[in-house]
Amino acid sequence: MPRLDIKRQLKIEPKRIQYAKNKIEALGYEVKIVGKCLIFDFCWEQIVFYPYSGWATGKTINDGRGLNKLLDQII
Repeated sequence: MPRLDIKRQLKIEPKRIQYAKNKIEALGYEVKIVGKCLIFDFCWEQIVFYPYSGWATGKTINDGRGLNKLLDQII
């Protein structure tokens, strides 16, 4: 299902991707951009973060929404 405002998503998404990548890398993780998501390893498992929606998922974290919630878990 596409977003309601695709023009807004296309404008904001690159900024959110770069911001989230910088924040996660500042904690010492190596981040890969794959499509529209960020992937990095935490406790020997892959974590996937979708910057536009803010959704994070992976075996070693509690799935949820929000970059700050993700950062709190991986510190």
